[in-house]
Amino acid sequence: MAKSTRSGMEERGRALEEAFFKKQHSKQLEKLRQQQEREEARQALVEASGIDDTDLIERLLSIGIHAETLAALTLIPLVEVAWADGHVDAREQEAIQKGAESTGLEPGSPSHELLRIWMRDRPAPDMMKSWQQYITALCAELSADQKLRLEERIIGHARAVAEAAGGFLGLGSKVSAKEEAVLQELQRAFHAAA
Repeated sequence: MAKSTRSGMEERGRALEEAFFKKQHSKQLEKLRQQQEREEARQALVEASGIDDTDLIERLLSIGIHAETLAALTLIPLVEVAWADGHVDAREQEAIQKGAESTGLEPGSPSHELLRIWMRDRPAPDMMKSWQQYITALCAELSADQKLRLEERIIGHARAVAEAAGGFLGLGSKVSAKEEAVLQELQRAFHAAA
């Protein structure tokens, strides 16, 4: 009887060990999967933003910013500046397309199609308000240096769209007063208290 109890205990012991190691193995696999997903999200964010600052990218990821969010965050200011004077001309459309490409927006994607619609039909005014609220909240989560780099990137692209239309016959300011007002409004969102 002692022998059968011992062999039964050994079997139960092996079963316990197998269950333990199987659970540990599953945990390790899950950890590796999460690391891979984070790396893919980080790479997509780098490609979408053009930002090569590891600390900023990691901070954006840690607060839930992904490539799709960053694309919207970047494209809304481009569209708002383009519509500042009431219409979007061909040079502004081209500048917006370049800005979209720099965020990794793929032609034919739903986001790209939405951007095409926005270039044809002015977006609702509440889109700008939503963007301002979002950027203000986001900036509250970033260091001063990270906020500055993000602001430079987004406002820089928006200014490029504003400059695309140029002055009259290439003379005068390349940015209209209405476009400058929109740029200033965009910039204020980076400095508003959250």
